[in-house]
Amino acid sequence: MADASWIAHLLWLLPVLPLAAAAGVTVSPPSRRRRAAAATIGAQAVAFLIASALFLVVLKSSGGGDEIVRQTFNFTWFNFGSSSLELGLLLDPLNAPMLVMVTFVGLLICIYSVAYMSNDANFVRFFAFLSLFSAAMLGLLVANNLLLLFICWELVGLASYLLIGFWAHKPSAVAAAKKAFITTRIGDLGFFLGMIWLYAEAGTLQFYAGGAGILEQSTLTQLAAGITIGGMALATAISLLLFCGAAGKSGQFPFHVWLPDAMEGPTPVSALIHAATMVAAGVFLVARVFPLFAATAGPDLVSTALTTVTWIGAFTAVFAAAIAVAQTDIKRILAYSTVSQLGFMMLALGVGGVAAAIVHLIAHAFFKALLFLGAGSVIHGCGDEQDIRKMGSVRRFMPITFATYAIGMMALSGFPFFFSGFWSKEEILHVVHGWPQSPVPFYLALAGTALTAFYMTRQMRFVFFGNSRAETAAKPHESPRIMTVPLAVLAAAAVLLGIFATPAWPWFHRFITGGTATVDFGRLFTAGTLGLMFLSILLVGAGVGTAWVVYRRLPGSASAPDPLERRLPRLYRALADRLYIDELYNATLIPLHGAAGRAADGLDRFVWNGMVAALTRIILLLSALSQITDRRLFNQGFDSGCEILRRSGGRVSGAHNRNIQARLVYIGSGMVLLFILFAWI
Repeated sequence: MADASWIAHLLWLLPVLPLAAAAGVTVSPPSRRRRAAAATIGAQAVAFLIASALFLVVLKSSGGGDEIVRQTFNFTWFNFGSSSLELGLLLDPLNAPMLVMVTFVGLLICIYSVAYMSNDANFVRFFAFLSLFSAAMLGLLVANNLLLLFICWELVGLASYLLIGFWAHKPSAVAAAKKAFITTRIGDLGFFLGMIWLYAEAGTLQFYAGGAGILEQSTLTQLAAGITIGGMALATAISLLLFCGAAGKSGQFPFHVWLPDAMEGPTPVSALIHAATMVAAGVFLVARVFPLFAATAGPDLVSTALTTVTWIGAFTAVFAAAIAVAQTDIKRILAYSTVSQLGFMMLALGVGGVAAAIVHLIAHAFFKALLFLGAGSVIHGCGDEQDIRKMGSVRRFMPITFATYAIGMMALSGFPFFFSGFWSKEEILHVVHGWPQSPVPFYLALAGTALTAFYMTRQMRFVFFGNSRAETAAKPHESPRIMTVPLAVLAAAAVLLGIFATPAWPWFHRFITGGTATVDFGRLFTAGTLGLMFLSILLVGAGVGTAWVVYRRLPGSASAPDPLERRLPRLYRALADRLYIDELYNATLIPLHGAAGRAADGLDRFVWNGMVAALTRIILLLSALSQITDRRLFNQGFDSGCEILRRSGGRVSGAHNRNIQARLVYIGSGMVLLFILFAWI
């Protein structure tokens, strides 16, 4: 680990710049639209330049060696007694490319939003929320401390709540914002408990602290050796709690229900949340604390925590892809696609493929941001229509949107050779294929690959091909250049990024894991690589071909049944209804939660309040008795005693009121008499 250098001190600027922009825009009047947009875009642009410079520094410091070089800057936040709470910033090969990706995609989304939100009355407030979101995400990425990461994690949740419910005049948007916030908070409770437990055991939350951090060998050995309930290792129990937060934020089953509903926010919000930022946070968290998850694993990287991540990721990948097959909202299809792709990333992390997960995360950020912004362009051009059944033949009116959207679709579907999604997904399939525990996750990943190609081809057919099924006479129109230029840039990135992720030149993989990447085209023709490539291409072709056959003849109207629905009505209806998971929660968890709430309310009203009321009455009774005793016994007794004492004093005082000279005469006479009597005797 390298000592902190001057470049590490620039890390604080990354979250501070958009945070300052958010503060400035927040206090700006609604009429200052240009100033708000300029401040937000300017802060993102400068942050992108700094992130790029930091990336180059990490690239240079690695020097192609096997050692992973990390630069840290730790500092004391505050002292309490003889202890202190340390925070810190971190720059390493894991977060350096993430910083570039988040700032770059965020910059394009901000530029795109200028046109997309131009007619919104709350334009200024929207850009303030965008800046806050970006600041929180960048703070999360640069944190060298789990507490600092958690603080930024919660700020990301707050900003997403504000953005999802931005159109508060829509009840559905308000409901979606609350659903997202509450669902992710449930997972965050596990995260919070795991963090507290980790601090209690390790005495620190620093990731890297000169050998004493929670991700360094001495602490990991201690946590792996500790045993908790049921013989589970401390490292495993804490990792599972942290994974609850990651699963909630990244929409993994069973926390996935919030993510599709988040489509109620403006389309740039969907691109920001579902591509480069919020949903990526959960994957990044697991990647960051991966040594803790693997603390009890052997050389094969199999542990209870990692096995849990593997199975949940694999199930989510195919589960969400299947639901996407029967959705009709253009953004909701992409939302379930995001859930599925995040499942692929978690699957890769579970089998030890950290580099594969991060490569797919970054590739996915570019082509999924492209798809969401492309969907926004389609919605904008079709008069705010989102139902794919009411579209058709859009490619004739929106050629740029169609071309860029097609590139995003092929990258997501895994079209071979020329798209980043193909190579990043290939690497995931490769690492999963070698998992020694079970072949089932590999088969689930293959099924998810075929389903992805199917539902994306279905979407393309409905939106861009066939005859128009619009219910209005207005024709679609191409979006302005300020919206199409970001689409073109993201399309180029979705293609070019694949160059750095091929087995022939696995540069990205080596950058994250350490080592030198050499060009060797022979790796493409090894038995394992070539066989998996052929299988993947076959599955993608099967998915595309099946969708093309099923949707060869599109419905003539929006009200006509889906061709797949005619063939498999029960399955289609179940998938269209999201496999009834929301209904299951509404029938079980929500009533149970309501019953628990009512029980708590009854306990509070009739038990605790009753006990408090009874105690209050007892205290009031004792107070009344005390008052009576005080007034009639102590006060009257004291007053009577004082009166007797006063009268006695008066009598004694009366006796002392006579002439003192006479008294002296009496005393003297008495003494003379006593003296005579004594002398006589």
